[in-house]
Amino acid sequence: MPWIVLLVSAALEAVWATALGRSDGFTHPTATAVFILALATSMVGLGVAVRTIPIGTGYAVWTGVGAALTVAWAMTTGEETFSPAKALLIAGIVAAVVGLRLVPADTED
Repeated sequence: MPWIVLLVSAALEAVWATALGRSDGFTHPTATAVFILALATSMVGLGVAVRTIPIGTGYAVWTGVGAALTVAWAMTTGEETFSPAKALLIAGIVAAVVGLRLVPADTED
């Protein structure tokens, strides 16, 4: 369950990052409100997830997934240009996140 919370929180990171860009310096009330709500919810989720997941791994996954989703959304909507190189590098971030999930957690004796 902590991994699901972490991934939802990472998706919300992409939401707040996108809303931040659309807020135009906090001059658009709807985008600003989405930013604040998504930011707060994302942070709470990250905090809950890292009760179980090590903070380094949790933060790396949170930022990696959030960044990948933010760029993917921007390329999909045309706010950022698509290129095969960008797609390959984003796939590398996703592969690293999957790798972090597959690595067994250290356990203390």
